[in-house]
Amino acid sequence: MSEPLVVLANARAAYGDHAVLSGIDLTIRAGERVALMGRSGAGKSTLLGLIRERIPEQVALVPQAAALVRTLSVFHNVYMGRLDRRSTLHNLRTLVRPSRADVAAVEAVLAGVGLSDKLWAKAGALSGGQQQRVSVARALYNGRPVLIGDEPVSALDPRQGAAILSELAATHETLILALHDAGLALATCGRIVVLEAGRIVLDAPAAEVDPARLRPFYEAA
Repeated sequence: MSEPLVVLANARAAYGDHAVLSGIDLTIRAGERVALMGRSGAGKSTLLGLIRERIPEQVALVPQAAALVRTLSVFHNVYMGRLDRRSTLHNLRTLVRPSRADVAAVEAVLAGVGLSDKLWAKAGALSGGQQQRVSVARALYNGRPVLIGDEPVSALDPRQGAAILSELAATHETLILALHDAGLALATCGRIVVLEAGRIVLDAPAAEVDPARLRPFYEAA
């Protein structure tokens, strides 16, 4: 068994006087693929934030909102995934005239999410689903070993979502994903963690869970 990657013991989080998470005991090991599930407002995004805070140098993030610079090209938005690991001079040059190597690397990542033909399109001109795939591509280009995704395929149909999650699984040994689709969660992840009202109410291997067992936790009350 691998060493723990993240350990949360009786963790809590609050916004002002409002408790969002309480009594969270969670250990995630390298190599695990974990799906966080639960209704909107259950605390999934906040829990992902706590996890990320523990290992920021190891995480590539797909945020809930695509968080793209709409006036820049798809290339430049994906390139931002490694912005902090390049010199200021290199980044400034790339803004004006990207190197062939950088263009090829970004194009290869975009091919993995089905967007290689959008390399020089403005991000703001893309559909919501395409923007989400650009956000995924940025995280893939980031290259860090742990992928945290906050509803990373929510704007995609089930077929596209399955393809994108398969790409994430192929490129990252460790996945921690907030998902609302039980079928995709069970197909992609080996462990299901369900939150309700800021507490973990289910933590089980995916093999021991079926959609019927999950339905009461992620459908609207």
